[in-house]
Amino acid sequence: MKPENPHKINEAIRDLKVRLLLEGKEPIVVTTIEARAIAQAEELDLVMIAEKADPPVCKIIDYKKFLYDQKKKQKEIASKAMKVVIKEIRFGPQTDNHDYEFKLKHARKFLEDGAKLKSFVFFRGRSIIYKEQGELLLLRLAQDVSDLGKVEALPHLEGKRMFILIAPIKKK
Repeated sequence: MKPENPHKINEAIRDLKVRLLLEGKEPIVVTTIEARAIAQAEELDLVMIAEKADPPVCKIIDYKKFLYDQKKKQKEIASKAMKVVIKEIRFGPQTDNHDYEFKLKHARKFLEDGAKLKSFVFFRGRSIIYKEQGELLLLRLAQDVSDLGKVEALPHLEGKRMFILIAPIKKK
């Protein structure tokens, strides 16, 4: 099944009169039959641009090329849109210095690449009694990457995990 055209074209336009936009000329109000005749003479399509206007606004264009250009613009807009990537780093409440430095290196790389960083300390069993150590660890991480990212959410506890969210600083 073929998707329906988003615009009314040629014979699908049923209004008696239309406002016709012509290249480099003032818009004119003509009957739909006259507008269709002008479009056929130029071997182009009569396309309704604004259906709600009184009278509806039409333009004489190559419809296939018009759709192609619209699709191209949409792709360009989508490619320019920033995709938010969130990378996670997991710590234990008693992570030693070497492991911390190793994970810090990864955190710095993630922020340099433009990804958000979600870092958390996971408390297992009775290790929840060390939540102050977990908070200090996350704050230390935030301090160590402060040149590359800014803290979006301070450390907070959710169940058995303590989270911190760090966003990259925009480069100019």
